[in-house]
Amino acid sequence: MRQALISDIHSNFEALQAVLADISSQNVDKLICLGDVVGYGPNPCECLETVMRRAELTIMGNHDQAALFDPDGFNPVALRAIYWTRDRLDAGSASVVNRRWDFLSELPKMHTQDKVMFVHGSPRDPTNEYVFPEFIYDKSKMDNIFSRVTQYCFQGHTHMPGVFTPDLEFIKPSQCDNVFPLGKEKLMVNVGSVGQPRDEDNRACYVILDHDAKKIFFRRVEYDFEATIKKIYSFSELDRMLGDRLRTGR
Repeated sequence: MRQALISDIHSNFEALQAVLADISSQNVDKLICLGDVVGYGPNPCECLETVMRRAELTIMGNHDQAALFDPDGFNPVALRAIYWTRDRLDAGSASVVNRRWDFLSELPKMHTQDKVMFVHGSPRDPTNEYVFPEFIYDKSKMDNIFSRVTQYCFQGHTHMPGVFTPDLEFIKPSQCDNVFPLGKEKLMVNVGSVGQPRDEDNRACYVILDHDAKKIFFRRVEYDFEATIKKIYSFSELDRMLGDRLRTGR
């Protein structure tokens, strides 16, 4: 079985369409979304409705949660974007609007499949905790987080793809030729971001989990980010930096 794992779409419809097109060419059996379908970008409704149709499983992200409840710890740019996103999700017929909100409200914070865990943030705090690459220098923190992992944990949230090992390593996709073997060692895998990459590569990112080959494959996909940027610029509620950062992947 091959599963495509996407995360952090952030209302970027151009990136999502490009990634789904790539997934369709990769002999993938199932699609899993690790959260943050909405927030930041200009097409929350289109992205949410596409994920609702296509994904077998979607996990609750912190921006998805913020669309439902009072945002916690959001900076002013993210806060304005999430309030604008709420208004967009409220537009349309009653049945369409109710379907969107019902979907968001029912999202699980964690899902476990055999020895594989799917979260948005971390095994310790599935929705909100960031696990940054530099955390490998904090042994006690990483030991505590890894103690919650049964075998493999797949996550998003930081928008920075790579593999964490219990030996306090963070292996970037470029360091493993975009393919990493799955053995007996515990691993935490960040699948990167579809809609707002932050690893200085402006291409959309996702992962294919191949259970039979016991490997993960990091995929990068080019998309028309200038089209997304133009949309962001057209809404005063969305800060222009949310568009500018798409060019640099930062």
